[in-house]
Amino acid sequence: MRHTILKRFFDIVIACVLLVLLAPLLLAIALAIKLSSRGPAIFAQQRAGRNGHPFTFYKFRTMRLDVDPFGPSPKSGTDPRLTRIGKWLREYSLDELPQLINIVRGDMSLVGPRPLYVAQMAEWNERQRQRLLVRPGLTGLAQVAGRAALTREQKLELDVKYVAQRTLWMDVRILVATAAQVLGRRNIYEQRYSKTESVRGEGSPPQ
Repeated sequence: MRHTILKRFFDIVIACVLLVLLAPLLLAIALAIKLSSRGPAIFAQQRAGRNGHPFTFYKFRTMRLDVDPFGPSPKSGTDPRLTRIGKWLREYSLDELPQLINIVRGDMSLVGPRPLYVAQMAEWNERQRQRLLVRPGLTGLAQVAGRAALTREQKLELDVKYVAQRTLWMDVRILVATAAQVLGRRNIYEQRYSKTESVRGEGSPPQ
């Protein structure tokens, strides 16, 4: 209980500070998206939150308005579905910044399993559903352990491992590792999918 309270406190403080400090950047990105392509700057989609409760997930739009939001995730920065600024936003994970609002609202945490589609819950076994015991995160253990280079099963297993072993110190290490990974632009695009894996669309988180 103490861990949960402290984690929520730090989530709110850090997310609010980042929203204030990054406000000019967020506004600049939103303006660039509006000026460079047709459609809204923010992409919103229903995701599975803590205990499986759906919530509205936000990110900057990186793909054209006429593409299927549930279609395959881009496998490279040359994907024609990406907008001119979308490739750049994905490479530096800047498209995920609006999720700071989700964190302040209590939908998400800074660290936790990435929020997946509500429909995907039906595909998980009892062990994999343990990832729903905590708030989904802006980043997580699966992201720093391989991200797009991992299979779906590997990501789900790491999510369950995080839930079982989570501590504030683990969260700090994951945040530091995430910063290094983002700056290094590693494992951004998924290059392959197994036959049993669901593909990811516009709203899908980098995993």
